[in-house]
Amino acid sequence: MTEKNATGVTLIGLGPMGRAMVRRFLAGGHPTTVWNRTVSRADELVAEGAVPAGSVAQALAANELVVLSLTDYQAMYDILGQAEDALAGRVIVNLSSDTPQASRDAADWLAARGAKLVVGGVMVPEELVGTEQAYVFYSGPKAEFDRFEATLARIGRPDYRGEDHALAQLYYQAQLDMFLTALAAYLHANALVGSAGVSPSTFSPYAKETFDTLSYYFDDVVKQLEDGEYPGDGATVVMMGATADHIVGASEAAGVDTVLPKAVQSLYARTIAAGRGKEGWPSLIEVISGR
Repeated sequence: MTEKNATGVTLIGLGPMGRAMVRRFLAGGHPTTVWNRTVSRADELVAEGAVPAGSVAQALAANELVVLSLTDYQAMYDILGQAEDALAGRVIVNLSSDTPQASRDAADWLAARGAKLVVGGVMVPEELVGTEQAYVFYSGPKAEFDRFEATLARIGRPDYRGEDHALAQLYYQAQLDMFLTALAAYLHANALVGSAGVSPSTFSPYAKETFDTLSYYFDDVVKQLEDGEYPGDGATVVMMGATADHIVGASEAAGVDTVLPKAVQSLYARTIAAGRGKEGWPSLIEVISGR
């Protein structure tokens, strides 16, 4: 049911994430206009109360707040470029993934057409949109973010990171950096034990325990990273580097792809070559950062 004086929203891009967001806006009482290149994707949403736009221009004209849920920023240009004259006065909240610089470039492009950009990154899969677990990084003009924060909160806890348009993408990509690498490592570990006939279900409780205990190390590592000092009274680069060598050796013997463990091995080898072998393993940040 539409709430009196509820902020209207236009949502462009009706993939799984976009559809989930439309449903959260509708559930919150926000009049929601939708547009998608494949028109049929809007059918169920229209039946649930969304208003279909016949064109990009109509979608933009419907509301000041326009949320994009697209593959990348190029898709934004492809779509909004069809109706540049309708962009003036709009606040575009782009929740698509891309590089931080792409966000800055998009802000300039929209500003030249009279629109303002708020960049966002949704940190949950579509089935968790609008739940207590959902949160979204935002960056860009604070005034526009503040105006629409309550509406954006319908899809997840808004976490504003600053005026620089790139910041939301930096946080978003940094989180996904950990996420994608961890998932790849999990699959690699399964392949490694699987070479001896160990089933994923047998290995699963041990993998879960490893993931659950990783955060135990964070507080100490954060202090080292902020101080720029890496005491070698625990796991040194040499010690951890030897383990990285063993993982590569085990992978080669098992006939398992070695690209991922060799990448890690390389970090340790280059940190040792930089004269940091006796320091703690967090000193890898110096090589990673190119310092």
